[in-house]
Amino acid sequence: MNNKKIVITGAPGTGKTSIVNGLEDKDFQCFHEIIRDMTSKAKKDGDSATFVSNPLVFVDDALQFNKDLLYGRTAHFKESLDSNTSVSIFDRGIPDVLAYMDFFDQSYDQEFISTCENHRYDMIFIAPPWKEIYVSDNERLETFEEAQSIHDVLMHTYTRFGYDPILIPKKTVPERVSFVLETINQI
Repeated sequence: MNNKKIVITGAPGTGKTSIVNGLEDKDFQCFHEIIRDMTSKAKKDGDSATFVSNPLVFVDDALQFNKDLLYGRTAHFKESLDSNTSVSIFDRGIPDVLAYMDFFDQSYDQEFISTCENHRYDMIFIAPPWKEIYVSDNERLETFEEAQSIHDVLMHTYTRFGYDPILIPKKTVPERVSFVLETINQI
């Protein structure tokens, strides 16, 4: 079955996971973000005494950390190929890995680029930075200003791979979920 692959992404603290959870509550198949668990584990295993915005300072091998992210998101994508649902929702897409690597000025090889090119989504939604709802926590390490910069990098990265990202309006979660559903129904 050919299902639509929809990414909900955005900088930290933009409400994207609440939107994904709202879609899951409506019985959509959702693939949840894997970075929070990875960041939490890296902080636990590393020296987390100092607040920093880059989770990579807590890992011994930053490239392997990013490869694990790449492989995890690719596994989600491949799992969706065998799905019997008409729509699969992803809390972040494969290009997010490259966006964050660009943000933190990390180099990557052709494998990262090819993976993005060979695993295409049907639609990309980006929740924009929204200061009124931004909250930091133990796994969200970025400041609001950094979140704004990450948003710009995400927009650039998805555009670079030929996507036309759709901005999710700053409204209540149910209104944002409705916006996503109405937009998906147009394709």
